[in-house]
Amino acid sequence: MPEPSEVYAQSAATLRRVLYETKKVIVGQDLLLERILVALLARGHLLIEGVPGLAKTLAVRTVARVVGGTFRRIQFTPDLVPADLIGTRIYNPQTASFETELGPVFANLLLADEINRAPAKVQSALLEAMQERQVTIGKQTYLLPDPFLVLATQNPIESEGTYPLPEAQLDRFMMKVVIGYPTPHEEMEVVTRGTGETPPEAEQVIGIEELKALQRVTDTVYVHPQVREYAVNLVTATRDPARVGLEALRRYITFGASPRAALNLVLGAKALAVIRGREFALPVDVHDLMYDVLRHRLVLSYEALAEGIAPDEIIRQVVERVPFTEVHMGDPHADTRAGLEEA
Repeated sequence: MPEPSEVYAQSAATLRRVLYETKKVIVGQDLLLERILVALLARGHLLIEGVPGLAKTLAVRTVARVVGGTFRRIQFTPDLVPADLIGTRIYNPQTASFETELGPVFANLLLADEINRAPAKVQSALLEAMQERQVTIGKQTYLLPDPFLVLATQNPIESEGTYPLPEAQLDRFMMKVVIGYPTPHEEMEVVTRGTGETPPEAEQVIGIEELKALQRVTDTVYVHPQVREYAVNLVTATRDPARVGLEALRRYITFGASPRAALNLVLGAKALAVIRGREFALPVDVHDLMYDVLRHRLVLSYEALAEGIAPDEIIRQVVERVPFTEVHMGDPHADTRAGLEEA
């Protein structure tokens, strides 16, 4: 069996191949592509927010093609009903019995396009699927494929015909990534590729079984207690900012981040460590993910909304006050060897 360091080096090399193949189609958006890989490795769901035309849907579709597995896309609209997602029971007059027609949610990667265009009852239909990896139709429960990930997009600039996502569903998303416009150089490359005779296409690099193997490697990443403590301190400071000397922020926060935030910070840090070729997570991995993991979990007060205080501003102040501890790893191989042998 390879040494632990070799396993992580091979995993990082495989993920670089996935990124290289994806970037044959996607120009820029490095942060988004990295966060999609983090979600895949950590078995988390991803919410992507950006104005139209930023290749959100194309990025998800391309990654799905590169990593293999089944892929389904649902265009969320105001007239959608829960049965359109999870499926329903249909009466068959020939057999005089009901048969179950499974919905598009039964896929390894589910793209929920413009998820905020469907009413709350449709959005909530995904709750059981996202949390329990199963759906219930009638009296029967059906397990979803493994792995199962929801990658949802939403448009932040339109309010007509949109519905805010319920807080319970927002909390099920591991991360919320906000993407912006490309640079002039990147946009020139987009135009060049988009007006060529043969549009670029990505090929499959790994299969679903290899993706699951990468997930098992991610599970074995060592997390130092100080890394876990740093994640917990960040999250608890959003609930009680006064404990880190930010009493002025209390009036802007109605509810801080839930315990899922601390859990996802650590899980995401483990995935980042694999992407970066390490067998152990560092506080910097938690630090790099804090905005994506926390921004959609803060419930701001009306006073914050009136004064234009954004979640990212509150997170920035919290991060500046929470001590950042450098962790110097010795030889973590002994801590990870047993887990790798099981994987």
